[in-house]
Amino acid sequence: MIKQLQIGDLTARFPVIQGGMGVGVSLSGLAGAVAAQGGIGIISTAQIGYREPDYQVNPHTANLRAVKKEIRRAKELAAGGIVGVNIMVATKGYEDYVKAAVEAGADLIISGAGLPVTLPEAASGVRREDGVSRQAKLSPIVSSVKSANVIMKYWMKKYNYLPDLVVIEGPLAGGHLGFDRKQLEDIEGMHYEEEVMRILEAIKAFGRAGNREIPVVMAGGVYTGAEARKWLDMGLDGVQMATRFVTTVECDAHPAFKQAYINAEKEDIVLVKSPVGMPGRAIRNAFLERTAKGPVPHGRCHGCIKTCKPQETPYCITEALVNAVKGDVDNGLLFCGSNAYRAQRIESTADIFAELASAFE
Repeated sequence: MIKQLQIGDLTARFPVIQGGMGVGVSLSGLAGAVAAQGGIGIISTAQIGYREPDYQVNPHTANLRAVKKEIRRAKELAAGGIVGVNIMVATKGYEDYVKAAVEAGADLIISGAGLPVTLPEAASGVRREDGVSRQAKLSPIVSSVKSANVIMKYWMKKYNYLPDLVVIEGPLAGGHLGFDRKQLEDIEGMHYEEEVMRILEAIKAFGRAGNREIPVVMAGGVYTGAEARKWLDMGLDGVQMATRFVTTVECDAHPAFKQAYINAEKEDIVLVKSPVGMPGRAIRNAFLERTAKGPVPHGRCHGCIKTCKPQETPYCITEALVNAVKGDVDNGLLFCGSNAYRAQRIESTADIFAELASAFE
């Protein structure tokens, strides 16, 4: 029997969350398909409105409109399944995105790229547009026992609120990472599984003290059902998988973006310094070679990240990510997880869940 993932009154048939991938890699198409298969589909809100006609003029308004459109469409595709969003704390206007997601009926909000200290406040008192009384479940992303303790204590003291779910994101994940470069260059030396167990115990202790269950899922480096099963056997309640879902029919990225994963070799997966100040993981391409030689000219600011200084940035990360997801891979940033080189073909979400089912049973 396959273990279900229970988050309050939400039940996923599979203990699998599809990780949020921006810009535009996981929108309603992918999230809705994953939810329909019994997993939890996640839409990334990062510059989500890049296809809106007024995006270049008013990106914030375009993004908020797109958040609602994508959630509604994903829920139509989900056939009653669970649809959530990933909202980066570093996003300009962060609280506006949280409010828009709640209004549109997101079942779950996962938040990282910083500590989501204001998430419970931003989500409280916001009414869903469909009149349903159930509120979105809230989940921080943590990468250390220190960050887990900080967010749990803060939410309890400030809001008397314990997370509905916690995502542990390890050093093998894709995109922006919550570790310094030195750690990422010696992942084996981090003995990160030991830290995961410390985080798990800390969160479960908070849950016991609050007389409630707080499910914990592992993210980063999970590509197969067997790898997912390992974390379940270690006591975690589920896993988050992102990279595996990029090379699916339903993924919202351009076919050329998906093909870049299939073409990549292990040595092509590299660490990069993002303009927003965090290390990240991406596929080596002509664009990264160009950035290594000096700044890449860019257009007007799209107001994406709080810490970005447009006049000083070596390149515009929004432009780079939008180029990539649209298929201009030679002029784009191809964020990926450590396992991107393992992609061999385009498959469907149904194929992935069939493999997961076999491993879980």
